[in-house]
Amino acid sequence: MLTILLPTLEDTLHLGYLLGKHLSPKTTLLLTGNLGAGKTTLVQGIAQGLNISDSVVSPTFTLINEYLDGRIPLYHLDLYRLEPNQVDSIYPEMYWEGIEVEPGITAIEWSQRLLIRPSNYLEIKLTPTPTQERKATLQFYGTNTQDLKFIQNFTPSGTP
Repeated sequence: MLTILLPTLEDTLHLGYLLGKHLSPKTTLLLTGNLGAGKTTLVQGIAQGLNISDSVVSPTFTLINEYLDGRIPLYHLDLYRLEPNQVDSIYPEMYWEGIEVEPGITAIEWSQRLLIRPSNYLEIKLTPTPTQERKATLQFYGTNTQDLKFIQNFTPSGTP
């Protein structure tokens, strides 16, 4: 498990950028955090790291946004409006298994609503700190873990 302090919006974008730059296809990110925690901001940074030129917005009402013009595809799902028993109807496993879509990075906001989880995933919890900043806690689950050395020395922009 790795915990990273993210005092600014730019730090959240930068963490996402590093993830987009280094993660491989068939990586699933399960994102949790309260409203305003920075989940969509993190995904915007991932899109930057993947060289995606489209504007990335939360798919709260569309449920799924597909960005196909980057280094690898980015599939952005938002489960906020769904009850757990409704999630299966959008077939999220199609994205993390690469079924009928090109393998890419699948980022799922409000992932705690999933009834099933992929066999391998990176969970990212975004939580506030007592000083009203935020922190990200990253942990891989499953057997297909990836090397996170590219962010182990992450330094927030406000830190000397």
